[in-house]
Amino acid sequence: MPGSARKRAPTATLSGFEHAPFENAGKRYPVYRKGHGPAVIVLAELPGITPQLLGFAERVVATGCTAVLPDLFGTVGWDPWAGNKLYGWARTLAVTARTCVRHEFHAFALGKTSPIVTWLRALAAHEHAHCGGPGVGVVGMCFTGGFALAMASDPRVLAPVLSQPSLPFSFSHRGQHSIDCSAEDLARVAARCENDGLRLIGLRFKTDRASPAERFRFLREKLGEAFIAVELPREAGHPDGPLLDPHSVLTNDLIDEPGEPTRLALEQVLAFFREQLVGHAVQITA
Repeated sequence: MPGSARKRAPTATLSGFEHAPFENAGKRYPVYRKGHGPAVIVLAELPGITPQLLGFAERVVATGCTAVLPDLFGTVGWDPWAGNKLYGWARTLAVTARTCVRHEFHAFALGKTSPIVTWLRALAAHEHAHCGGPGVGVVGMCFTGGFALAMASDPRVLAPVLSQPSLPFSFSHRGQHSIDCSAEDLARVAARCENDGLRLIGLRFKTDRASPAERFRFLREKLGEAFIAVELPREAGHPDGPLLDPHSVLTNDLIDEPGEPTRLALEQVLAFFREQLVGHAVQITA
């Protein structure tokens, strides 16, 4: 089937989202919220909260959860892949460069939890108190993928998802066989897996060098069977994705058709949120 005929990931706008800042320890960021029920913190990949991420958030809302989107970087609602692609790439690279040098993020450090995670844990606690339920979910993507792991050291986090976790940026074996989470936080997560039955889902394409296979091997070594790895072949990505090799499992490289591997991965994530936070399985409609 020609690439242009394959159904892309859904997009959405900010229509219906509430907007209010959240502040903790002197750090203040805008937060967008929509839905009812237990909170799922949706962390954007670079360059920020795009229409595709909002489309994913709408599906989270449909599971009976509240989608909570902190605005940590970029321009909310901007689609880098609409219009002039060269301009989109240039602007995305500029956002990436600015974000990587901010003190809230450890883009290159091995075995360190980014300072922003402290703020994110406070946001999770706030949303849990506000939304209710047994706890919160969190999904991180690419740049923010490892944040979901570090946040899972908090017992409020019951459904962590790491989609194509890409930090630390490194081409060395040691850097790829690691993740942006401190040893202390990782030990707390491992203890929760062993003692409390915590599970984590990880998603990546097998050919994705930004989220290397060594990183998932490292997580399996540390977390055992509690880490549920979903690794998809290159051909499972959308043929019209923005990169030569597919990267964004839940957004840009999703083929949104029943039975497609990326669609099945999406369904698995949404079912995970509903099972852990709402209490029964989710049914996805075409």
